[in-house]
Amino acid sequence: MEQKISNEDYNEYVEQITPTYSLWKNCFNAFWIGGLICLIGEFIFMFFKKTMGMSETDAASYESMILILLSVVLTGFNLYGHIARLGGAGALVPITGFANSVAAPAIEYQKEGQVFGIGVKIFTIAGPVILYGIFTSWIVGVIYYFGGLFGWW
Repeated sequence: MEQKISNEDYNEYVEQITPTYSLWKNCFNAFWIGGLICLIGEFIFMFFKKTMGMSETDAASYESMILILLSVVLTGFNLYGHIARLGGAGALVPITGFANSVAAPAIEYQKEGQVFGIGVKIFTIAGPVILYGIFTSWIVGVIYYFGGLFGWW
């Protein structure tokens, strides 16, 4: 016997189970989580620049590597997902979010093997980011080239 549900009952059910979000709370959390990640990065940068006496380029390279390492370690201990859930775009936009998007599928699919697990799934989230990032930079480069060729700038 098939049970039919009216559109009104279905819409009421959907409204009951759909989570509600506060835009201001989400913006605030994204702001302070993203700011905290940047502050940690700045401390790392200043440590290598001032304490270790490195150039700005070298200190920035070490800063990026350490932030990526921290993100992958936190992903491995299943902590970065909680940070991203709280911070939203504040945690997903910086380099740490990109490292998380590469590490998470690798960790999740490692049981399926090196080739068919990690190798196939590692770029499921990061792949489109890389593809469209490269494509967009190519388009901007072509526009810049022809702008210089025609004396637009």
